[in-house]
Amino acid sequence: MAQMHGDLKIISGSANTTLAENICEHLGTRLCPMLRESFSDGEIRIEIGDNVRGDDVFVIQPTCQPVNFHLMELCIILDALKRASAGRVTAVVPYYGYARQDRKVAPRAPISAKLVADFLSIAGMHRIVTVDLHAGQIQGFFNCPVDNLFAAPVLLDHIRKIDGDIVIVSPDAGGVERARAYAKRVDAGLAVIDKRRDKPNQAQAMHVIGNVKNKVAIIVDDMIDTAGTMVAASRVLLENGASEVMACATHAVLSGPAIERIENSDFSQIFITDTIPLTPEKKKCTKLTKLSVAGLLAKAINNIHTESSVSVLFI
Repeated sequence: MAQMHGDLKIISGSANTTLAENICEHLGTRLCPMLRESFSDGEIRIEIGDNVRGDDVFVIQPTCQPVNFHLMELCIILDALKRASAGRVTAVVPYYGYARQDRKVAPRAPISAKLVADFLSIAGMHRIVTVDLHAGQIQGFFNCPVDNLFAAPVLLDHIRKIDGDIVIVSPDAGGVERARAYAKRVDAGLAVIDKRRDKPNQAQAMHVIGNVKNKVAIIVDDMIDTAGTMVAASRVLLENGASEVMACATHAVLSGPAIERIENSDFSQIFITDTIPLTPEKKKCTKLTKLSVAGLLAKAINNIHTESSVSVLFI
């Protein structure tokens, strides 16, 4: 099929260059050279090294910690591409920051997920590719095509290798749909943790809905932030008779005391993906197993570039 938007060009911000390089390896291409540095006062300086006029450009940049720096860097790269007359610019944002602020939860509160969508659109983005948005309705915040990919195929490949009678567990009521999809694909039972949240980043697991007795309980979530929810859930599952507790999550935010909590927890293994890079300290955590979504993102980029269907990547 004829290519509609010039040559394929891959550009990476500083947030996750390893993932960007792995995506390029899958695509059989190279990263577009780019100057990325900061002025002495901290302002970001960007300069694209290749001619991108009329090209189909994909910018790979999760908005992970430090979130505001990486978000601003992404916007500046998009602006540079717009002013360089790129044919089409797709922001590949494996982890979409501020997604938890997707609605007004109190008077005079912002909807930050919508604000970030506006930032990216105004900066010059024509399309966005992301992985496991925290809330699916965020797709409606954009006035451009959105491809919200699922990391499930990558995680399910490893869940299927686990021995024993498996039960998939949602850590809260909001994640039931995701957990049910996993359970269906591995022909496993489903359980839900009844959770009461008192403050942001603090959660108390109350009790289990469903049968986990003498089963390998696998908690499924879109992200692990401070790990408070996960650790509390693992404790309750063991109290309810689970023989072993594992977890899998797409985004390893792992802020604050997360690593210490995980190391001291009852989890035997936690599967995460590389949407967010692990710091050297986090890599030392013996209970984390990192899986790559580079192949998934490479297929999405190739299908978008060749005007093929992206829906084949959804489950």
